[in-house]
Amino acid sequence: MSPTTLPAGLEHGHVTFLGAGPGDPGLLTLRAVEALANADVLVAEHEVLDVIRAHARQGVAVLSTDAGPSSDSYPGTAAPQLAVVDAASTTAAVPSVRDAAHLVMEAARGGRRVVRAVSGDPGLDAYAAEEMLACAAAGVPFEVVPGIATAVGVPAYAGVPLRDAQGADVRFVDARTASERCWMEVGASDGTVVVSTTLDSVAAAAGELVAAGRKPDTPMTVTVAGTTTRQRTWTATLGTIAQTLKQAKVLPSPDGGRPVIAVVGERSAAAQRDQLSWFESKPLFGWKVLVPRTKEQAASLSDQLRSYGAVPHEVPTIAVEPPRTPQQMERAVKGLVTGRYEWIAFTSVNAVKAVREKFEEYGLDARAFAGIKVAAVGEQTATALVAFGVKPDLVPSGEQSAAGLLEDWPPYDPVFDPIDRVFLPRADIATETLVAGLIELGWEVDDVTAYRTVRASPPPVETREAIKGGGFDAVLFTSSSTVRNLVGIAGKPHNVTVIACIGPATAKTAEEHGLRVDVMAPEPSVHRLAEALADFGLRRRAAALEAGDAVTRPSERRPGARRRRTT
Repeated sequence: MSPTTLPAGLEHGHVTFLGAGPGDPGLLTLRAVEALANADVLVAEHEVLDVIRAHARQGVAVLSTDAGPSSDSYPGTAAPQLAVVDAASTTAAVPSVRDAAHLVMEAARGGRRVVRAVSGDPGLDAYAAEEMLACAAAGVPFEVVPGIATAVGVPAYAGVPLRDAQGADVRFVDARTASERCWMEVGASDGTVVVSTTLDSVAAAAGELVAAGRKPDTPMTVTVAGTTTRQRTWTATLGTIAQTLKQAKVLPSPDGGRPVIAVVGERSAAAQRDQLSWFESKPLFGWKVLVPRTKEQAASLSDQLRSYGAVPHEVPTIAVEPPRTPQQMERAVKGLVTGRYEWIAFTSVNAVKAVREKFEEYGLDARAFAGIKVAAVGEQTATALVAFGVKPDLVPSGEQSAAGLLEDWPPYDPVFDPIDRVFLPRADIATETLVAGLIELGWEVDDVTAYRTVRASPPPVETREAIKGGGFDAVLFTSSSTVRNLVGIAGKPHNVTVIACIGPATAKTAEEHGLRVDVMAPEPSVHRLAEALADFGLRRRAAALEAGDAVTRPSERRPGARRRRTT
């Protein structure tokens, strides 16, 4: 695919130079998200594409550079090569185009809305400035959407404010292009210096500052992979930073050429980083957590884990299939329309999906629920109903489970309830708790198999190896079936992996499979399970700090584990 064969958009093209920030996707601006949603073509470096791709519309054409940084940290480096990537993110070709401006303008001239995304902020990117000038000279309209500059965003995530109450001067230096005069100027000042450099050049930059007049005992912080869950920061001085990095065993390293942000200065708050390090001190910072659910099912749980600093990895352990005999489901859906039921109770998102698909098959929509009371077992199921156009009448006020739903379910009253029947669409392996409870409350129940759950296909080889080899720091088991199915399709988690279970029954199943249960939720809720894992991580971190040990992830404790990654 080439720019000239991309689908046409507007009559006259347009280019948006967009700052994608320093790495955390959450730092994209609202204006950036809007521009990405309307783009026909994305042009960006691979690492930037990882940040912006989720906000692009389906079918957008992606053109990715395959070499050479184009960030605000390194203006003046060699121009990047470009690779054309299709919407499925697989490389299709590497054209012999060295000038990104030419590619951007060619796509824009074809009537496309082009987003040229760069790391950090476009105003600090030398290539972006050149491309803007080229667009202006060619009469191609463009706009600029600023982003958070790497040199500003990374210190904020490292807990290193750049200015104090006295308003210290702040200087920014690119160590790769800085002249001797530049070093002399920043060395002569007493302000804060933010240095963009590489891990293996940090000591040399520190030496330049000392030679220019800065005291060797001036505080210094060095941060790699800033604003991502791979971030790591070291605190030292200009005179000790080389030894600090050596003791941390990060140099020499094949990753030594990766970019870092160093902050130097008496008033840069480096001395207070223990109190200000809000990001790296999150309870599950950098933990790779296995969530045995699909991405759709795990959305809110994964978001919660990310808020604790974890990196969730969803692996479905079950697959959902239609019932073997659809007649029962068909009769029940027709009964909804003819007024057979007073209530319909949804106990899972999959149940909502199964009913919705059957509705679409019959040409029905949410209006078919008119006059019927709707119950949802929890917030996730309720959200799925709202997306369907149905606002549930009953959601448990307490525990989000069948037992919690029964706590709030009204008993059948022949005076107020003209119909005594409940439609319960659910999985083939569901427990009888809700059915028995409703019958006890006086209701008749049509217990209908809406879908079947079967064991999912095995995950990719690298995921299976990570599970068995201790590559995951924790795994969340939300039911006994997730334990059995995960072990069945991927193998038993390594003994260094923290095992967290939603309740006693799940914990018992895990132990029967030879797993040591480390964490158990105080109540059967996936969100309370995530909270319990975060509490475990917090206690583990506190114990390490109290003992004077380095804070490490569980996976780093396994025999033969590599030292902590810094990129």
